[in-house]
Amino acid sequence: MTDAAAAADLAEVDPAVSAARKAARRIWLQRLVVGLALVGLAWGGWHYLFARNSVSTDNAYVNAQMAQITPLVEGPAIEVLVIETQQVKAGDVLVRLDQADARIAVAQAEADLAAARRRFTQTVATNSALAAQVDGSNAGLVQARARLRTAEAEFERARVDLQRREAVAANGAVSGEELTQARTAYASASAALDAARGGISEVTSARRAAQGQLAANDALVRGSSVETDPAVRAARARLDAALLALERTEIRAPVAGVVSRLQVQIGQRLTPGQTIMTIVPTEQLYVDANFKEGQLGRVREGMPVELTSDLYGSDVVYRGKVVGLAGGTGSSMAVIPAQNATGNWIKTVQRLPVRIALDPAELRRHPLRVGLSMEVVIDVAQN
Repeated sequence: MTDAAAAADLAEVDPAVSAARKAARRIWLQRLVVGLALVGLAWGGWHYLFARNSVSTDNAYVNAQMAQITPLVEGPAIEVLVIETQQVKAGDVLVRLDQADARIAVAQAEADLAAARRRFTQTVATNSALAAQVDGSNAGLVQARARLRTAEAEFERARVDLQRREAVAANGAVSGEELTQARTAYASASAALDAARGGISEVTSARRAAQGQLAANDALVRGSSVETDPAVRAARARLDAALLALERTEIRAPVAGVVSRLQVQIGQRLTPGQTIMTIVPTEQLYVDANFKEGQLGRVREGMPVELTSDLYGSDVVYRGKVVGLAGGTGSSMAVIPAQNATGNWIKTVQRLPVRIALDPAELRRHPLRVGLSMEVVIDVAQN
């Protein structure tokens, strides 16, 4: 007979041993109930004080507004100054294009600007010459009018002289020769008068033509200087465009970050709009956290957030804030949205992306990269 069987027989025989065992069992059950009650109270207190005032998810990933680098002018790449994964600063030269064509365009634009300025100066000088010509035509008109008055006086004298001789010619008081001379003088005076009148018309026409040329030329320069003349300004604009095209042969980084997806080689001819690399701004990262729809009832913009990454573990805690909630769930924004109008439809919990801003100072101390996993806890107690 074994010792256990002997003890069992003893317990059946001895009522005191059986009672002691029942009492011990009861005490352990009481302790278990008390322990469970304490655990329940602790969990309830933690939930009341902390858990109900926060929502969390581990469905969160680092993201950024990445800069797509594209040339703005056409040309072959003669120098590539960066490599994949290189850290660059805003304004750093990434790629240089051949500048020969751009420099020729600048020289041509500079020559056009100089020619436009010279044309304006010539127009101003022509304006002065035309003004002097108008003044000369005015003086000529005065002289022509004086000659007309002289011709009119000579014509009147010749007419009167001819009339006198013709009146006495029948009586023989004047000779035929004198009468002929009077008639000749009259004809000459009449011709001189007609010539004087024609001279007035000629000088008047010339004066009007000079005035028209002066008005047309003055319209080109009135209210303008050599720097404000429209033709000069248009030439300067073409020069500015050529200088800008020359400057754009050096492709620079628009933001600080890490070079990624480098797709350019020396000698490759680049065209405007062609993506040649991507720069990830490592100090301007944010987190897109996908929360269940039942967690978002109390989430508002500006709420504080604590984040940890799988990269550093729980030793590094990032602090950020909620900057906004997406306009729709991920499934609704998909290229082919889910169609639920079917007979075997099953409800699934939807997730909505929440944008969380990170502190740049913390990112400098503990850098992250796009796509890394994060654990996010939003404090909703401030709702």
